[in-house]
Amino acid sequence: MIEGGKNYEAAEAERVLDDRVYTVRDIEALPEGERAELIDGKMYRMATPTLTHQDILMWLSVKIWVHIEKHGGPCKVLPAPFAVYIKDDEHNYVEPDVTVICDRDRLDEKGCHGAPDWAIEIVSPSSKTMDYIRKCALYEAAGVREYWIVDPKEKSVLVYNFEHGTSGRYSFSDQVKAGIYDDFFLDFNEVA
Repeated sequence: MIEGGKNYEAAEAERVLDDRVYTVRDIEALPEGERAELIDGKMYRMATPTLTHQDILMWLSVKIWVHIEKHGGPCKVLPAPFAVYIKDDEHNYVEPDVTVICDRDRLDEKGCHGAPDWAIEIVSPSSKTMDYIRKCALYEAAGVREYWIVDPKEKSVLVYNFEHGTSGRYSFSDQVKAGIYDDFFLDFNEVA
């Protein structure tokens, strides 16, 4: 249950604009400052992130960026808001909290065209169904190699390594290995 006794599906339903089929052009036409995501033509409003969410977002982005800088390689880390045209079609557009792209040919000034290598979502009460169900299915189907769901309230990290068909749940007291790198662990004790 979440605040006010609402269940997750009810909280998510408040984020759905209506039953019409939307396109990327509708996302791009939103007023300045208004953010939404698009999954199979359905548009979902995005809530303003909390301080805890932003702290974790910055921590993850910096840690990943430092690792990439130290070890080199083609990967690039980009924090939200950053446009990911996940299926490179008209009906799917997401803004993962943290996006890692290793094929720089997928990048242009508008965003990432196609699946990133690693997507991380930081859960809020209103995004549980979106992050755990809808985005998980979308990311797997689109070819994302690795997907992390960081849940600050539960102090847990759910890791899906789609590339190798594995998953695991970790607590913030664990060091979590990034599957797309051989030697990279994140110590969530630092943000707990």
